[in-house]
Amino acid sequence: MSQAEVSRMRPPLVPLATLLGRELRNEKVEKPLIRYGQAALAKKGEDYFLVKPDCLRIPGNPSTSFSVFAIFDGHNGISAAIFAKENLLNNVLGAIPQEVSREEWLQALPRALVAGFVKTDIEFQQKGETSGTTVTFVVIDAWTITVASVGDSRCILDTQGGVVSLLTVDHRLEENAEERERVTASGGEVGRLNVFGGNEVGPLRCWPGGLCLSRSIGDTDVGEFIVPIPHVKQVKLSNAGGRLIIASDGIWDALSSDVAAKACRGLPAELAAKLVVKEALRSRGLKDDTTCVVVDIIPSDYPVLPPTPRKKQNMLSSLIFRKKSQNPMSKLTNKLSAVGVVEELFEEGSAILTERLGKDCPSYTNSGIFKCAVCQVDQPPNDGLPANSVPFFSPASRPWEGPFLCANCRRKKDAMEGKRPSRPTVAA
Repeated sequence: MSQAEVSRMRPPLVPLATLLGRELRNEKVEKPLIRYGQAALAKKGEDYFLVKPDCLRIPGNPSTSFSVFAIFDGHNGISAAIFAKENLLNNVLGAIPQEVSREEWLQALPRALVAGFVKTDIEFQQKGETSGTTVTFVVIDAWTITVASVGDSRCILDTQGGVVSLLTVDHRLEENAEERERVTASGGEVGRLNVFGGNEVGPLRCWPGGLCLSRSIGDTDVGEFIVPIPHVKQVKLSNAGGRLIIASDGIWDALSSDVAAKACRGLPAELAAKLVVKEALRSRGLKDDTTCVVVDIIPSDYPVLPPTPRKKQNMLSSLIFRKKSQNPMSKLTNKLSAVGVVEELFEEGSAILTERLGKDCPSYTNSGIFKCAVCQVDQPPNDGLPANSVPFFSPASRPWEGPFLCANCRRKKDAMEGKRPSRPTVAA
């Protein structure tokens, strides 16, 4: 490929003043207020949380602010949870192009979350430590909420319509038949613990390793069929607002989503988080680390989340979630917004990396050097292959068709899909 061809493929540079102008024009509806609180009780000390309400998409421009809240529930030690807390956000943001509008940023976020989770897992496994962690990672930009999760921590949404919705998928082998099939198809075994006499006890686990979860970050000593590829869901609230409850399984093993939401309605976020933890303790006792973060997304003209109106559940259940309208300016949209409907923008849970990155994933830099879609490291084209290429694919033949993966990330991809064994390279 000639330099002229590369130049034509480069995305045009956008002046900062133009970007700022776009942001101002896009702020048609005033941003909501974000209020949050957290509470925790430790049993093993392996739960961690992240609260960053003051992130900026464009440095120095407050109008581009967004918030991040996350729960990391570690197992077999704390190293993976701490590592993910310290590195995951930067890895996600590093996978989003810089010169984009807010709308383009939000559209790129689901793919960037996948890349960020996988990159964090690869980097942690290179340390040679064996702990693992679940992750529930929430990004709030104005009225748009994007949630990525692996494991069995959970995020629920309590809208002003009074209906509680689950924004995550539990990756427990016991409850998730689709994940059981994926693990066995990739070379793992699923079964219960065998005790003396041949009796089977406890929840379903995958072997080797004996992990109850099918997705996590870390777990170097478990097969690569335990993947870090998250389920991602993106929704847009109406301007009535709503409440998120993000918590580790110490909460959800004790309380249902409905009970947790109803237990703290009408309380400010900080008191709500404490009450959810207290209710879980009262229900089950302290059998596991128990961590809860409550986030209220509040209309700017309200000091607290407005009380949930009492409406008929059967009417709202068919309206509370709807797919993105073909005509977002329609009168129907306005009517549904008035009752607190939530617009579903995106949802994907596939564990196939190439499906999650997409064929249109940018694979080249302004210098003409190719960039790995996962680790974001610049690579000469002959050092990697498009992730969807066949073994006999020639790097000299249209290598820019994405997603482009470096050799290391391609090995990770193949191992996750059961195509080859993978042993992490431990850094010296």
